[in-house]
Amino acid sequence: MVGFFLLKYLSLNAKTIFLKKMKKYFLILIALISTNLLAKVDHDPYPLSYFALRDIISQVNVSPDGKHLAMMKIATKEGDPVLEIYETNDLSKEPFRVNADPMEIMGYSWIGNDNVLLSLRQKVRDKIEGFNEGVYEGKLAKLDIRKEKIKEFRVLNPRVENLLPFKPNKVILSFNADSAVNMRLPRQFRPRQYYELDLKSGRKKLIINGKISLATIVFDGHGNPRIGYGFDQKNGEYVYYYRGIKDEKWEEIHRQSEDSFENFQIQGIDQEAADTLFVVAHNGRDKQALWTFDTRKKDFGEMVYARNDVDVIGVRGHSDRWNKPDEVVAVSYATDKPYYEYFDAEEAKLYALLEKSIPNSHYVQITSRSKDNEAIVAYNSGPQDPGTYYLLQDNKLKEIGSKQPSFEHDQLAEVKYIKYKARDGKTIPAYITIPNGEAPFPTIVMPHGGPFVQEVVGYDKWAQLLASRGYLVLQPQYRGSKGYGLEFYKSAFIKGGQGGKAMQDDKDDGVKYLIEEGLSDKDRVAMFGWSYGGYAALIAASRTPQLYQCVVAGAAVTDNMLQVNFYRDQMRGAGKIEQENMWMDSLSPIKEVDKVNIPVLLIHGSVDQRVPPRHAKDYLEVIEKAGKPYKYVELEGADHFYNTLFYRHQLKFFKAMIDYLKNDCGPEGL
Repeated sequence: MVGFFLLKYLSLNAKTIFLKKMKKYFLILIALISTNLLAKVDHDPYPLSYFALRDIISQVNVSPDGKHLAMMKIATKEGDPVLEIYETNDLSKEPFRVNADPMEIMGYSWIGNDNVLLSLRQKVRDKIEGFNEGVYEGKLAKLDIRKEKIKEFRVLNPRVENLLPFKPNKVILSFNADSAVNMRLPRQFRPRQYYELDLKSGRKKLIINGKISLATIVFDGHGNPRIGYGFDQKNGEYVYYYRGIKDEKWEEIHRQSEDSFENFQIQGIDQEAADTLFVVAHNGRDKQALWTFDTRKKDFGEMVYARNDVDVIGVRGHSDRWNKPDEVVAVSYATDKPYYEYFDAEEAKLYALLEKSIPNSHYVQITSRSKDNEAIVAYNSGPQDPGTYYLLQDNKLKEIGSKQPSFEHDQLAEVKYIKYKARDGKTIPAYITIPNGEAPFPTIVMPHGGPFVQEVVGYDKWAQLLASRGYLVLQPQYRGSKGYGLEFYKSAFIKGGQGGKAMQDDKDDGVKYLIEEGLSDKDRVAMFGWSYGGYAALIAASRTPQLYQCVVAGAAVTDNMLQVNFYRDQMRGAGKIEQENMWMDSLSPIKEVDKVNIPVLLIHGSVDQRVPPRHAKDYLEVIEKAGKPYKYVELEGADHFYNTLFYRHQLKFFKAMIDYLKNDCGPEGL
């Protein structure tokens, strides 16, 4: 049973105490800002506690009628998120607040002018139950802000698929159909069960029971099933389906071998051309492009947009999600930041206006707008903006608030997008976060996790934290990173896993480039990473010749075979080649301990489900036996993922890392 409380229902005394605490907190915050104590000066960086705070506000959205504005707020450093609902015409007025206990509100969606759908999670066990079996479970509830009532739905771990803007009081949910089968296939091909949930009665009606041959469904804004994904087990092929508005049956439109590394992602339905899809695909090219796809001819149409330097990432939907939930208005790609090429002139004009009006505009999104388009909430984030929300109403742009109000925008570090050559001639893109001061700087190489993901650096808390302490931060997009074409991605594993080999060379060659450019001090370099980045840090500790003074390895894969054995029986096709080649053919840190020649700081969460704690424990036994210099920090109750790193975890982690870099990294510290 979920234990909710609405603050309006508290006893007068309890409510008064709560509000006094809230008022005291914000008065202190305002006082600090007014006395400039929150502003960083050259020799007085922001306290680590500021970086350890979770987002003060997030998920700001306006109601369909534009009369209310909702946001998630964490008012204290160890507090759980509270949902606050304001009157749009007077944001200074005391909001309506809702919390959940013992559950935590993770998110919400407006499902009408007076109703909000809450997504909740609760910690239900102290230890993980195996690989990818974490300690949290999720539920849903509906909040009626007019009646001030909450209704909990008896559904466990649901996924909200469609808010059905044209069907009041109805949403589509999905659930895992068979967890054993699910993990063997890419996400969109894992069978799910689909239900329409009646938000008034709480009853759910089965729409489709997914199976391997037709596993997952995409519904349009009216609730019509339009796109389907399945798997042909006999032939080892992914199968794509389409269903027209008047069609009663699914039509197979495309097949692709599970052994293919090429992509085929349906992005949406062209609203101006009958039975035509937008698809991001390679279609024989190295770089992904956006194509039209004729569902009747079952073939690609025109290439809508492509680049020779980077992949097309996807598309942007119309910002008016209440009236135009299925419209595609732009295609996106990323280099130094995300970029959009618009098909819709009005949307292009609106975004251009926002980007011109918002300070430090970098990555601007419209998070919501009212049905009459009179109220629009916009969000910006970037290197010098941790994330700020704005309300556009009556032709006026008002700042609602920042995710991290402690930071002054002009005191945050600049980020630059660079490219350099690896030793084999391959071009490696990278981001550098540049601290105040004069080069050459002490430098931290911070490779992303994954490793087979795309990283686009905007505001990066870890990079900004390190830059505030005077470190230049290099984030290399080493081979295997996605976004730069098939060949670049496959070069990390197609001829054997390059972990600890060419992938590691890419990182080291970035350091050498920065040293040659006069940006980095060759005697003051370290590596810090999380997940695969932690793996790379441990590999760096055993390299010769040695470029680094120490490494910090967070949530690191320490034993390649241990990791791949967690999911070996769940892999197939191209994914099996990718993972087995990567982990089985690459260097394994636990087998390289005898070569470790610099100090190591190991950090791990006690309930990490993606890289289970056994990795850290096994590595600690070996490095202790080898007599190598190391320290270990365990984050009690922390999982692998960022949203499980609470204030206490982050503060402990940051203090340990900064102290280690300063005092234990090399002969005199970094």
